[in-house]
Amino acid sequence: MTKRVLFFITLFSFTGHSFCQTQDTKQLQETAKAFTRQGDYANANLVLVRALQQDPNNTQVIKDLSFNYYLQKENVRALETIRPLIDGDNGDDQSFQIAGNIYKAMDQLKECEKMYKKGIKKFPNSGALYSEYGELLASQQDVNAIKQWEKGIEMDPGFNGNYYNAARYYSLTADKIWSIIDAEIFLNLETSSGRTAEIKNLLLDSYKKLFADVDVTKNSKDKSSFEQAFLQTMNKQSSVAAKGVNPESLTMIRTRFILDWYNTYATKFPFRLFDYHHQLLQQGMFDAYNQWIFGAAQNLVTYQNWTSSHSQEYNEFNTFQKGRVFKIPPAQYYH
Repeated sequence: MTKRVLFFITLFSFTGHSFCQTQDTKQLQETAKAFTRQGDYANANLVLVRALQQDPNNTQVIKDLSFNYYLQKENVRALETIRPLIDGDNGDDQSFQIAGNIYKAMDQLKECEKMYKKGIKKFPNSGALYSEYGELLASQQDVNAIKQWEKGIEMDPGFNGNYYNAARYYSLTADKIWSIIDAEIFLNLETSSGRTAEIKNLLLDSYKKLFADVDVTKNSKDKSSFEQAFLQTMNKQSSVAAKGVNPESLTMIRTRFILDWYNTYATKFPFRLFDYHHQLLQQGMFDAYNQWIFGAAQNLVTYQNWTSSHSQEYNEFNTFQKGRVFKIPPAQYYH
């Protein structure tokens, strides 16, 4: 090998070493994320270890490294990495989420439950922790799972996971009020995912089951005032449902429901979901909204034909939906 080649190799080595030294922690994190997205967890961990050497107390680096060990199925190292955060004062609710995944992967369910309880005590407004703790209980057939999801909805109404879990739970019970309401709130928080398609089907099925009884109020004596108001208002549309529950009949049922609700209960029970329905009615987009929810669930081909023949309505609603943020105020918990 000539001296000239050796010179350039040596120069490149020193240049590369200098470059690595000048990379800040943020740059290293971004490099590691790129490796993670590629599924190259070993290189991601290598870079994150370097980042942690530069900034030993960086909480985000610790979380990233622990999660990458978890993805690499090195669960013991993952737990050792995240434990200082969940045992100390620097961890956030995401630290407890990562630890939960690790404990479940190690099948240490009792330790996982203790950890979730500790996390919820420390972060009582974390919807994610309630959601995952509820899922842990549900996996063990523990009926208290729904209590965690309900508490998550109450404490963190903007987190979608608890609505998803609660809607699925209630869809298997006789109570269709909350499978309907929780499902639709979820759809407005998570508008496009595999879970979205699942919940659209669940919501359509819940309406069909709700109107399976001629009198939907017959078992409402033990319900809350809000629930009774919902059932009484919905019951007025039983004659429409008797002809079949489909996107068209549901648009009519739900239009009449909202108009009636606003005349009778809107002041007593302000509710963001119903306010949104009212807004869509006023803007002429409620039909397109109902088609978006129920159309594909009922019949995909028919829905595709509807979007083709109503392209302007569909495009207006689609643009509107992408440009808005749906939020439930904290005080609107009626369960």
